[in-house]
Amino acid sequence: MSTTTQPESKPIIGFSCGDINGIGPELIIKTLSDNRMLDFFTPVVFASNKVINFYRKILPDINFNFTSIKDFSKINPKQVNVYNCWEEEIAIVPGELNETGGKYAIKSLKAATDALKNGQINAIVTPPIHKKNVHNSEFPYTGHTPFFKDFFEQKDVVMLLAAGNFRVGLVTEHVAVKDIAQHITKENILSKINILNASLKRDFNIDKPKIAVLALNPHAGDEGLIGSEEAEIIRPAIVEAKRHNMIVMGPYPADAFFARGYQNRFDAVLAMYHDQGLIPLKSLAYGEGINYTAGLPFVRTSPDHGTAFDIAGKNKADTASFTAAIFGALDILKNQHFYDDNRKNPLKRMSDKILTGSPDE
Repeated sequence: MSTTTQPESKPIIGFSCGDINGIGPELIIKTLSDNRMLDFFTPVVFASNKVINFYRKILPDINFNFTSIKDFSKINPKQVNVYNCWEEEIAIVPGELNETGGKYAIKSLKAATDALKNGQINAIVTPPIHKKNVHNSEFPYTGHTPFFKDFFEQKDVVMLLAAGNFRVGLVTEHVAVKDIAQHITKENILSKINILNASLKRDFNIDKPKIAVLALNPHAGDEGLIGSEEAEIIRPAIVEAKRHNMIVMGPYPADAFFARGYQNRFDAVLAMYHDQGLIPLKSLAYGEGINYTAGLPFVRTSPDHGTAFDIAGKNKADTASFTAAIFGALDILKNQHFYDDNRKNPLKRMSDKILTGSPDE
């Protein structure tokens, strides 16, 4: 089934609920209670009426109304829609890491992802899950990103954190530090560069993206004194990318790169591992970052934080990153439509360049 709503008009955005004992439901209620959101998109929350009502009572100052649906043909474009993924009574214990929280987070996620694949929603925004209580034989993943990669049968994707024009992609994601080096291969780096380059063009509307690649070792290996990966793996990958007409520079020592503000000279930075890229981004763009899975056939974003069990159920959750994730998804949908439309109609693209005075590529 395909939706009749097109991204260029008013898209349908789906929301998984995240861990039901975390801050996900609170983020959804607080953010979507602002009726101005309905001017931009139609929300569909994949959860249950009982979960939403439980958290609505905890937020007495929030005026949140919704329509309950079990059929996508009944979506109300003028209200928040809650698609009931389950009917049974479940124990909700805000702040507690337990099996129930993980089980129903995955029920919600899988229902939302099925709807995305079937064209019933145009994009998905995922509140946080906790890796410990979702990881099992039915969900053998370390987070959302590898799940989406497998679900949509993609050879590779890039976990891309973004805050405005500050974007950081990762070669390795949730990998133990002692295992990082074995994943740093020329093939892996080239794959990430290719996906990142394509995403910057189509998803972020950047004609000629500039990508910086960070080193793995301190001081970029100091000419091999404290590591050979830069000379033997990372630099050859950069050279290969340049041969394919990509603007890629590096490898840069990570500490000096961010200390000197070099991220402002590039459209994206490719970091070798999680903390190398995310500590600077979260420090320099606190509360504004979003997580985007580049390389998927659909749009998925999320806030750049976790379940925050310590404040769950206390009406303390900050919605800034969650709101940014929603508008990030809307911007990407719009950019993708613009990109695809221009390439379907090259005469339109040529006329746009003439009108804007843009030089030919």
